[in-house]
Amino acid sequence: MANRNTVHLTQEQINDLRETFNSLDDDGNGKISLTELGNALETVGIKLAGYELRQVMAKFDTSGDGCIDMDEFKQLYTSEKSKRDIGVTFSKAVKAREGVNTLGGTSQASVEGTTHTVREAETVAFSQWINSNLKDDPDCQPLLPVNSENNELFEKTKNGIILCKLINKSAPATIDERTINKTNLSVYRRHENLTLAINSAQSIGCSTVNIGPDDLDLGKPHLVLGLLWQIIRIGLLSDINLAHHPGLIHLLEEGETLEDLQKLTPEQILLRWVNYHLKRAGTNTRIKNFSEDIKDSEAYTYLLHQIAPRENGVDLSPLGISDRHQRAEAMLREANKIGCRSFVGPSDVVEGNAKLNLAFVANLFNNYPALEGVDENVELNIHEETREEKTYRNWMNSMGVSPYVHYIYNDLIDGLIIFQLYDICKPGVVDWNKVHKKFNKLKANFEKIENCNYACELGHKLDFSLVGVGGKDIHDGNQTLTLALVWQLMRAYTISVLSGLSAGTNNKNAEKLILEWANNRLDKTAKFTSFGDPNLADSIILIKLIEKIKPSVVDWKVVLQDAPTYEDKLANARYAIGIARKAGAKVYALPEDIVEVKQKMVMTIFACLMARDLSQNGQAVTDSMQAK
Repeated sequence: MANRNTVHLTQEQINDLRETFNSLDDDGNGKISLTELGNALETVGIKLAGYELRQVMAKFDTSGDGCIDMDEFKQLYTSEKSKRDIGVTFSKAVKAREGVNTLGGTSQASVEGTTHTVREAETVAFSQWINSNLKDDPDCQPLLPVNSENNELFEKTKNGIILCKLINKSAPATIDERTINKTNLSVYRRHENLTLAINSAQSIGCSTVNIGPDDLDLGKPHLVLGLLWQIIRIGLLSDINLAHHPGLIHLLEEGETLEDLQKLTPEQILLRWVNYHLKRAGTNTRIKNFSEDIKDSEAYTYLLHQIAPRENGVDLSPLGISDRHQRAEAMLREANKIGCRSFVGPSDVVEGNAKLNLAFVANLFNNYPALEGVDENVELNIHEETREEKTYRNWMNSMGVSPYVHYIYNDLIDGLIIFQLYDICKPGVVDWNKVHKKFNKLKANFEKIENCNYACELGHKLDFSLVGVGGKDIHDGNQTLTLALVWQLMRAYTISVLSGLSAGTNNKNAEKLILEWANNRLDKTAKFTSFGDPNLADSIILIKLIEKIKPSVVDWKVVLQDAPTYEDKLANARYAIGIARKAGAKVYALPEDIVEVKQKMVMTIFACLMARDLSQNGQAVTDSMQAK
């Protein structure tokens, strides 16, 4: 007889737990701390005292590092829930808490067995950031300002314009302005904008699993806030690296090399940056996180005084205030002197909201890095991310892998990200019993190499071309061989999204099917011979194909029919990618890939369009080919 006290979670409920977990995993390392654990459990309806938190952390933290990962969080939740609810599989309501709106309690929410909480602080912070960053955009002015004190944010993002504009703020030129519907915003045209926003967000590395246009059109707060945070976070952290700030070399610690610094995440760099300025300020204060260690505003006060231009008059007066809330308010008034009172209010500082405090510090860095220059005699061999690497990294992150991938050649060396991607490409292909998920400190390198060897073994099983690629090459961060594996994973995923095909399908046959499908859909005047055909460079053939799939998205008045220059071709390519995403195709390729006819990436565009075409017609690949 089954244990009546056992909690059984559906996949959707597990997804809800993952959403909660990921929303608190601010540095994207796949783990949350003791403080964050308390917030996570409270969000899903479990309130534990401090001593209880420490007890469950000790029980479920199998690695002993003071943090827990998603698997441990799920086990912990299931264990705690079974103690509270006999025969109940998931909480139907979460007790209302100060600063938190509870969403749910409707019949629909009860049926789904899910309850989501929305932090008012995030609603306020994101609303104010939108008001500040989009205030000069003429297309947004009718929608602004967004009232940050109520739920207006969720209403005003429904037409997709704010989302599209914010994506372009975080990753300039991602969305071609010509593809955004700005007038006559019917339900249909709003849906197109939201589809464009979601697919474009994916292309810059946002995970949009379980987020669809209908969810955003309904203004579901937890999904809107989750997507907004990802978009804003990408924009805030994108330039925090050596390539954009060579002065970060001053953050190197004794015995470290530039390569060591390049392996750090933006969050880790920001912590070092804060401590660098604290040291220069002559204080012994140091921080290790953006939660507990900043609650007294002391580090922030010293940091602001150190980085602010002297003419702004930023001082240390907040240190003389004993009340923490009053001190935080005084500190933020100092931040306002340099135009950086963003994301946090006094309560967010005092309560240690890690997400919003990370955003606050990132904004400070982006405006006032205050780093010394680099001696011109010092030779810096800085690896700047290539277009190809950026595309692959964004694709991996959009798949929802954990931890977040910042630097391909470091973040894949233990194999765990690669296994997640295999499981996405072909569910069930990974035997997780063969995978080292935790590493023994004494033999960690050996275990990581074993993982990478198994990753290569799986590649051979799926007919990847991995000649000369071994597990040690991946573990050592060999750039050429790592990219070879990642490309084939992305290719396998792209092919797997086609109905009737899987990651194990013969790749040459799949590409042949895609080529035949495209030529069958096109008129005789628009045929092409391969995905490397030079005739594809001006995007006219691609736009004609998109028109066959969804005629309403193409406006030929903005297409340059005669595009002799690189810039003309690039303009067409930007438009083609935009309308492809607007039509529902999950395109990761960049406009330059089309103009330069990069065969690999061009193939992925046609594959995604084929998947979109067949899905809307309810056809399988084999059916479409039999109809020839």
